[in-house]
Amino acid sequence: MHGSQRSWAAAFHRYLFNPAGLGYLTLVSAVWVWTAADALLVDRADASLAGIWGFLVTAPTSLVFVQLEGPWLWAGVAFAAVFQAVLLGIAYCGTPSEVRRGA
Repeated sequence: MHGSQRSWAAAFHRYLFNPAGLGYLTLVSAVWVWTAADALLVDRADASLAGIWGFLVTAPTSLVFVQLEGPWLWAGVAFAAVFQAVLLGIAYCGTPSEVRRGA
């Protein structure tokens, strides 16, 4: 059991911390910083629409969490970003050799 937990954690680390996953998380972070700066520092009537960009860069997964309120909404967006970064990491790293061989 301990070995399977270690391999799961190692796979998660491998798929999240690679150029594709980290690049995506950097993009998402930059968009949220820009959104926060636009909403807080710019005095326009449409500044409240800047938050939509944070959902668009994490879509389609974040759209599942749109109906939530308060901190659950932001936790859902963070989960969506990490989930999609892992999926991009899986695509970047390819399938494991055990799966390709059919073992």
